[in-house]
Amino acid sequence: MTNFQDKANFIWSIADYLRGDYKQAEYGKVILPLTVLRRLDCLLTPNKKEVLSQYEKVKKQSEDVIDRILNQKSGYDYFHNHSPFDFEKLLGDPNNIAANLRNYIAGFSANIKEVFENFRFDEQIKRLDDANLLYKVMQEFNSVDLSLSQSLEMGYIFEHLIRKFAEASNETAGEHFTPREVIRLMVHLLFAEDDDIFKEGTIKEMYDPACGTGGMLSIAEDYFKAHNNSPSSQLNLYGQELNPESYAICKADMMIKGQNPGNIKQGNSFTQDGLSNEKFHYMLSNPPFGVNWKKVQSEIQDEYEKLGFAGRFGAGLPSVSDGSLLFLLHMISKMKDPKDGGSRLAIVFNGSPLFTGGAGSGVSSIRKWIIENDLLEGIVALPDQLFYNTGISTYVWVLSNRKSKKRQGKIQLVNATSYFQKMKRSLGNKRNEISDKQIEKITRIYCEYKDGEYSKIFDREDFGYTRVQVDRPQKDEKGNILTDAKKNPKPDSSLRDYENVPLKQDIEEYFKQEVLPHVPDAWMDRTNDKIGYEINFTRYFYKYQPLRSLEEIRADILKLEKETVRSIKSITDD
Repeated sequence: MTNFQDKANFIWSIADYLRGDYKQAEYGKVILPLTVLRRLDCLLTPNKKEVLSQYEKVKKQSEDVIDRILNQKSGYDYFHNHSPFDFEKLLGDPNNIAANLRNYIAGFSANIKEVFENFRFDEQIKRLDDANLLYKVMQEFNSVDLSLSQSLEMGYIFEHLIRKFAEASNETAGEHFTPREVIRLMVHLLFAEDDDIFKEGTIKEMYDPACGTGGMLSIAEDYFKAHNNSPSSQLNLYGQELNPESYAICKADMMIKGQNPGNIKQGNSFTQDGLSNEKFHYMLSNPPFGVNWKKVQSEIQDEYEKLGFAGRFGAGLPSVSDGSLLFLLHMISKMKDPKDGGSRLAIVFNGSPLFTGGAGSGVSSIRKWIIENDLLEGIVALPDQLFYNTGISTYVWVLSNRKSKKRQGKIQLVNATSYFQKMKRSLGNKRNEISDKQIEKITRIYCEYKDGEYSKIFDREDFGYTRVQVDRPQKDEKGNILTDAKKNPKPDSSLRDYENVPLKQDIEEYFKQEVLPHVPDAWMDRTNDKIGYEINFTRYFYKYQPLRSLEEIRADILKLEKETVRSIKSITDD
């Protein structure tokens, strides 16, 4: 097994041993924690003797002291194992493998033990042992070398397994991770115009409020290291994840990378913000599309009403059926003050946050607040069929509170829907992928910041409009206009309509040109004006396709008729 794909496929095949004793939906409860355990076992083997020797000298100290000393001996900053067991020794005593495996896990540093507690792995040890499967499964894992030098490859293995288990149990794989090339594009867009990451001694923070297994954080760190190899430079990674298993994998992976595991929190980012006092230079996220937030509605509504803009959701609340914009508001609240360097973030959405909701609605109010505060830097439309669980169109929003001078007051739209290549083999709904060259091209278009076929620059006001109420009079049976005590026409609510007038257009002129010619008795009630914003992406990049001529259509029909006649004749002749 020479590459991560072979290793991932082999590990997936181990699940066959569970068939009958486990349901397909339960395979991940065994395979994922054992993959983490085998990975740790492989990494700690080279320095295991030194750790055991040192443990004999310090074993009477407190757990904190033991962890601190032995972590230094292990070769890793945040974890070690001082149990005499490893995979080889466990397999050397088949009759006591369950008890010895528990002893082995108990020998890890506290933060690793917490990872396996989140996996609830002790329950699986008993279940596997009772079914006489524990030895065989451990034996299979011992045959795969997971001492991969590139931790990114290990991330691929974890996410390949999660996708396979999710598909096998009819769950939504896309909730767990984002295609690698989409993350690479987001990272390029986030860092491309930022010279700070090239400077020696640069220390920055990166955050993902729905970090899953940590894929976005890992790729961001790899990009940072590729462009800044200074020993004094560091991209510190932070994240929060609701799913206990994904959290456990992420935390273990961050420790292996040398990141502080305390920066990864478990829980709902909306109601249990584990990093409530932190601000970050950079943020990335792919929140679940159309996620329902009814379970946490009371807490979010309470924060909105009591704290307003002193909290996270002062700009407004989206519909309960789609909480994706809540993630964005949460991330905006984590932006550093521009005086302290400010922040940039990139987030993936479907099309809904672009245009749903009329002026005055929660969604429109959020868009209005973001745009009027000049936070929205650009939006990149991605090809469809990129994600594993959906074929819909998606968009990367880039926000910043430290825009470059040329971008201030402006919003850039990039149409990258044609930048993809077909995959040799589909993975769920994922049939397309973006190549590295295409990522570079999209990034170049974004950074060149010019109007063209794939890029358009707008004033932020271009997306705004005033929603104006247009009334018409009530009339009696004879067609006479009914008036109130002041002789003003009474409005007929059944004839009431609304016009969305672009912010850059004079409302009175618009009314004279677009309304009065059609309904001369109409008037505007300006007391109910509302400002709204929407981004109809397709409109700005629409290309007119001329209709085919009648002659061409007729010729095709005749051709089809002749082919049909020939087919019928060949059948009847037989």
